[in-house]
Amino acid sequence: MDPVARVRDHFEESIATKETAAEQIAESIAAAGRVMSDAILDDGKILSCGNGGSAADSQHFSSELLNRFEMERPGLPALALTTDSSTLTSISNDYAYEEIFSKQVRALGKEQDVLLGISTSGNSENIIRAITAAHERGMRVVALCGRDGGRMADILESGDVEIRVPATRTARIQEVHLLVIHCLCDLIDATLLGDS
Repeated sequence: MDPVARVRDHFEESIATKETAAEQIAESIAAAGRVMSDAILDDGKILSCGNGGSAADSQHFSSELLNRFEMERPGLPALALTTDSSTLTSISNDYAYEEIFSKQVRALGKEQDVLLGISTSGNSENIIRAITAAHERGMRVVALCGRDGGRMADILESGDVEIRVPATRTARIQEVHLLVIHCLCDLIDATLLGDS
C-alpha cells in the first residue's frame, strides 16, 4: 500500500463527488436557503438533527447561525436537537431512541419553523419520526441525505426540500453535507444582510 497515493485517491474522489453534486443539487440548496431565510424572517427558527457525524453537522449548522458565519451579525434562531444529553437519555430510557428528536419537535416546533433532518442513508428512524412530527406541527422540512434518499424521500411533502447528495460512500456524502451547510449559512446571510 502506498499511503500517499491512497490519500490522493480520497482527495480525487471527494473532488469528483463535489463536482457532480454541484451540477445536481445546487437548485435544491438554493431552494432550501429560501425556505430557511423565510422562516427566520417570519420569526421562526431552524431545528436540526442527525446521528453520529450528522449530529455533528447539525450542531455545526446551528452554531454558525447562533454565533455567526462569515459576516458580523446578530445571532439567528437555531437549535440542534442533538445536544441535551439529559433530554436524549430520558426519552431513550422512558420511550425509545427512535423518539429522541420527534418528542423535541412536538414540544418546541411551531408552524413557522423549519426542520433540518440529516441522514446519509435517508433511513434513520429517529429522523423519519422527526419529519413526521414536523409535518404534524405544520413545519417545512429540509432533508439532507445521500444514496437513493431512503425512506426520508418517501415522506416529504409539498413545500419540503430534499438535498440528495449523488454518492453512495458515507464519507463522501458527509463531505458534501458540510459544504451544503456552509452554502445554506451563506444564503441565509446574503438574504438577510445583502450579498456584499
